[in-house]
Amino acid sequence: MELNGIEVTTLRGERTTFGALTGGKVALVVNVASRCGLAPQYEQLEQLQRTYGDAGFTVVGFPSNQFLQELGSSDAIAEYCSATWGVTFPMAEKVKVNGRNAHPLYQELTKTPDANGKAGRITWNFEKFLVNPDGRVKRFRPTTRPDAPEIVQTIQEWIAERTTPAEPAAS
Repeated sequence: MELNGIEVTTLRGERTTFGALTGGKVALVVNVASRCGLAPQYEQLEQLQRTYGDAGFTVVGFPSNQFLQELGSSDAIAEYCSATWGVTFPMAEKVKVNGRNAHPLYQELTKTPDANGKAGRITWNFEKFLVNPDGRVKRFRPTTRPDAPEIVQTIQEWIAERTTPAEPAAS
């Protein structure tokens, strides 16, 4: 399935598509949860947004309560993310990331294997998917920090690919 056409509703209730939400940028999609022990990763996510946001990259947060660690309302989530972590990146409404009722984006993303070749269910909050507008996806497990070298290097490479003009065809 083409990821860019998948419908997404923002934390503010606006209906859009994944492609419109990301603006055709390299995107780091993360299932977030406000009361999770990994919530300090919000700080690194925001730093990535500030560092690479103007260069063709965005973080997109997808709050989820499937592990029973997310706040109840969209307003509470938005307030927490803004006041606690200064989040400026786009956030979607609260979604399910596993099971029959998983959001269509997660139904597709979870088909992607991680570095160990394991695809399937989201294992915990803050699982990360780096999505290239051309359809390539890389998966990183929750304990991999957003600023880990393997994530940052891929962000830099994929941004560079998008900004480097194609070589003219040899005649």
